[in-house]
Amino acid sequence: MAKTCWLERDKRKRKTVEKYAKLRAELKAKGDFVGLSMLPRDASPTRLTNRCRVSGRRRAFMRRFQMSRMTFRELASQGMIPGVTKSSW
Repeated sequence: MAKTCWLERDKRKRKTVEKYAKLRAELKAKGDFVGLSMLPRDASPTRLTNRCRVSGRRRAFMRRFQMSRMTFRELASQGMIPGVTKSSW
């Protein structure tokens, strides 16, 4: 499980993204990329995507399943992910 501080930081980032979403859309429509770069770093929604929802891990992220490699392996071995089976040789 992710540390509580990581989860709280993720919530703060999501609030910041929501706060600046309308302004980002307007600046993108105008093509004002200088104005976009002046916004806070956490205002970009792409900074939220590659993070495991269960463990909070950023590295070894499997985008198709929206989870880290370790979480995927645990859930797959328990049979919790439909259509995924352990390969055998």
